[in-house]
Amino acid sequence: MTKSMTGYGKGEAVSERGRFTVEIRSVNHRYGEVSVRMPRGFLSLEQEVKRSVTNVLKRGKIDVTVQWEEITGEAAMPQADAALAQGYAALFRDLSASLGLSAEVPLALVIAQKGVLRENATAIDEAEFLPQLIAAVQAAVGTIDAMRRREGEALAADLMARRTQVAEWAEQVGGRAPQVVAEYRQKLKLRLDQLLEGVEMDAARLAQEVALMADRCDVTEELVRLSSHFAQFDETMRLSEPVGRKLDFLMQEMNREVNTIGSKSSDAEMTTLVIRIKAEMEKMREQVQNVE
Repeated sequence: MTKSMTGYGKGEAVSERGRFTVEIRSVNHRYGEVSVRMPRGFLSLEQEVKRSVTNVLKRGKIDVTVQWEEITGEAAMPQADAALAQGYAALFRDLSASLGLSAEVPLALVIAQKGVLRENATAIDEAEFLPQLIAAVQAAVGTIDAMRRREGEALAADLMARRTQVAEWAEQVGGRAPQVVAEYRQKLKLRLDQLLEGVEMDAARLAQEVALMADRCDVTEELVRLSSHFAQFDETMRLSEPVGRKLDFLMQEMNREVNTIGSKSSDAEMTTLVIRIKAEMEKMREQVQNVE
């Protein structure tokens, strides 16, 4: 199953205590990289979240955002540090007196000082919330995985269509190669006839020149290897595991064979076919970068 590396998923899990909302976004990346943002009180569960994500999503830059909303119980009221507030008030009064000011110290100024008001947060038992958190993560993973599968199907269809077109052009190159040698022989013989003007031609020398040219332009090995790469490409596309890296390697090997064919080509028609193949393979390479 070919999957894309880009996608988005969202999942929720609700209990009597509250609601976890998890959002996952992923984009292309050479490896699998997971980053998690979550409330401070649940940071000890970060590795469990990553493990649930990487069990399904193998490659890509994956960003996970966890939100927690408490929906039951009384709201935790902030507490005031009276001693610290009195200390600030006394400090401000003394400072006012030393400056010759008579203004009263406003309560708002005292409250604004660091540490005077603090949240009365209820202690959280992370282990108690783990099943609910993982349920939300798995729901989000399922959503993004489904999206990556759908996009992967579209990628696979596009890649196979382009691979078929490249194979057709490669077959035309193989059919054209013998004709190039025959046409070269005819052109060489005609040129020699014009130059020798009736003098008997050395048939062995002509055959030798044609053989040398045929050897320089022979692309049989490259076409055989290219055909083998096509078969491996098709086999890889049918695998159920992540195939992006293997496809990327195969594209490099295919491109190497096509470049060699192009360097050996001395025929305009073959050169045109090679250009078409390289352009199409570049589009394939770009698509493969999206495959998990």
